[in-house]
Amino acid sequence: MRLVIVRRETGVALSMDVYADNLVAELKAIRPNWEIVEVAPQPWSRNQENLWHSGTGIRKYYKRFWHHPQQVSQVEGDIYHIIDHTNAHVAYWLKKKGKPIIVTCHDLVHFVYPEILKGESRFPALSMASWKFSVRGMGDADCIVAVSSNTAKDVHEKLGIELQRIVVIPNGVEVSFCPLPSEKIKSFRQQYQRSPEEICLLNVGSTHQRKNIITVLKVLKTLKDQGLSVRLWRAGGKFTAEQITFIKKHNLQQDILDFGTADKNILIQLYNAADILLAPSLYEGFGLTIIEAMACGLPVITSQVSSLPEVVGDDGILVDPNSPQAIADAVFHLNKKPDLYHDLVEKGFARVKSFTWQNAAKKLAVIYEKLLQPG
Repeated sequence: MRLVIVRRETGVALSMDVYADNLVAELKAIRPNWEIVEVAPQPWSRNQENLWHSGTGIRKYYKRFWHHPQQVSQVEGDIYHIIDHTNAHVAYWLKKKGKPIIVTCHDLVHFVYPEILKGESRFPALSMASWKFSVRGMGDADCIVAVSSNTAKDVHEKLGIELQRIVVIPNGVEVSFCPLPSEKIKSFRQQYQRSPEEICLLNVGSTHQRKNIITVLKVLKTLKDQGLSVRLWRAGGKFTAEQITFIKKHNLQQDILDFGTADKNILIQLYNAADILLAPSLYEGFGLTIIEAMACGLPVITSQVSSLPEVVGDDGILVDPNSPQAIADAVFHLNKKPDLYHDLVEKGFARVKSFTWQNAAKKLAVIYEKLLQPG
């Protein structure tokens, strides 16, 4: 069988690189006789660069909606898997080939939080229109792989795609996310902890509204007001103007340690050295940071909404993401109950065993083979 994997441009979306890299590696391991071809947008030549001034934005849309789909449609295969729903418009082109098409949908966040595009695009209305055009390409797919049941529900309700065409295959966690030697953890904490008694809270990800960072900051303030020695470790995007204003107003500057966009090596150390992961997101298609933290032995406090309950199960603490006091109480409770803390660590280790890329690849392989069966 010749499987064509349609990728995003490398480096544009790190999570999509992780998804594609791990699935391809595992598929090659479990189906060594398959021919797997990966197709990603190709960089333009210097002559093409001169034809389209980068500042106009025209080049980007031409490349995305014409050049790349055309390139993919010229690649012969038995089955095509578009690994990112924002590239689902490629399905419009592939439909003409009459071969099975699969699209993985990671989330439909822009339907829920359209304001995200306001901070990312000069022309939000145009970006939203093109995004909708892309994701509606899933309607031409033979199968949609959703990374969570919540995302499957969104695909069904917001795009009108029948449930029979949607299958849930959760993401995996990379094996490199694992416990580190105690000496290494101790060294890291000594480098960044102000005192041995200090509670190190970790938050990882962007600072978009849906990530609910303002609530994380309110939790930090609440715990400080209760007299706890606490510090927030942050890895991800830069704080917004609103978040910076809150930080300055409540004198939290010295209580936040910003690691910026941390690479995998630093991220693994953060998961290992922190005391608790705070992830009170308002919407997640899956919530990869949750299982990464659990795999490293870090207890998780997260939201009781969106996909997060199905990822965490009973092995983390689920809270109302709009209640800073409830989250602060959960932190306080975990800090005072070492038996509960240890129990959550062990439950987390057990839970992540089911979230592997090998499991995901095996389930995908069965889908590919089923779609290729005659009749």
